[in-house]
Amino acid sequence: MTGANNFSVSGYGPERARWTRVFARDSLARRLDWPILLSAAALSLIGSALVYSATRGRTEINQGDPYYFLVRHLMNAGIGFALMIGTIWLGHRTLRNAVPILYGISLLGVLLVLTPLGATINGNRNWIVFGGGFSLQPSEFTKVTIILGMAMLLAARVDAGDKEYPDHRTVAQALGLAAVPIAIVLLMPDLGSVMVMVITVLGVLLASGASNRWIFGLLGAGAVGAVAVWQLHVLDEYQINRFAAFANPSLDPSGVGYNTSQARIAIGSGGLTGAGLFHGSQTTGQFVPEQQTDFVFSVAGEELGFVGAGLIIVLLGVVLWRACRIARETTELYGTIVAAGIIAWFAFQAFENIGMTLGIMPVAGLPLPFVSYGGSSMFAVWIAVGLLQSIRVQRPMSA
Repeated sequence: MTGANNFSVSGYGPERARWTRVFARDSLARRLDWPILLSAAALSLIGSALVYSATRGRTEINQGDPYYFLVRHLMNAGIGFALMIGTIWLGHRTLRNAVPILYGISLLGVLLVLTPLGATINGNRNWIVFGGGFSLQPSEFTKVTIILGMAMLLAARVDAGDKEYPDHRTVAQALGLAAVPIAIVLLMPDLGSVMVMVITVLGVLLASGASNRWIFGLLGAGAVGAVAVWQLHVLDEYQINRFAAFANPSLDPSGVGYNTSQARIAIGSGGLTGAGLFHGSQTTGQFVPEQQTDFVFSVAGEELGFVGAGLIIVLLGVVLWRACRIARETTELYGTIVAAGIIAWFAFQAFENIGMTLGIMPVAGLPLPFVSYGGSSMFAVWIAVGLLQSIRVQRPMSA
């Protein structure tokens, strides 16, 4: 009894604290959405194999090292995973308070692209290149800050219990917040990122419960804006040619339509099970340009066939499905809006990337989430996964 009493009096506090930490870790592991985490990790690993296949023989870009892009892709995925952990640790609610700072940093980033610090890569002036071959695409992170900023404004009074739905003034403020970075990105011009941002804004408004008049108004404004962009010659000539090639696939197959034409040949030759990893004739023959980034899906179609390409689509579907569950089950509008914005972002970007490879969407220079090579894109999508996990982890146990 004495020993028991001694334990309960002098040892219980430290022992309880130790077990509390253990249970807290168990609770976190139990609350994580493992299907999202495992699917995103699988996509990144599949992407590493596809990137290696597409670049191992291209000495003009891999600096003579066949493993150059493979190592960098795995490093990007590792950094992205660490950013996800950091996002979970901070929590989406903490980041809500930091939105003004994050929004200001993202605006500064896209503005710097328009200065002499900006660099043009593959026809797009949307990069900042630093020393040591390191480059950054600020528009990728702007997707995250637009979602967080709009969610903060739209959910503030609703989560506080003052309003049932966002009022017109709040919606106008949220749209103004999103319009500024979108306009700057359009000036680059980075039409692909603008398309993703506009669809993301639409998804955010739908999830917020805003009046349908805003939804229809945004759709109408988008149509008018598209016509204005075309008439005012905001787009560069190569971007106009991409739309022309999409409207007429037989137009200049050796010029503006070359990428899509070769990508479709690669996918069509893959059949059911593919030619085998590292054995695709289109890939090893280097017929498809930018195959490690924009057209990475063509590697999957040729070398892994319908089965492998279908697996990528299934894994992306799992991420979207679980994100929908998170959006539906959270008890706060802020979390719902953030999750919905990420869903719209991932869904449209994946559809556009795969669609342009198949020739059913215009070429817009968008990476395939988790799969394509590119540090900025990889970091941004893993931060988004961290936000989804945070929303799930911090929900009430009964939810």
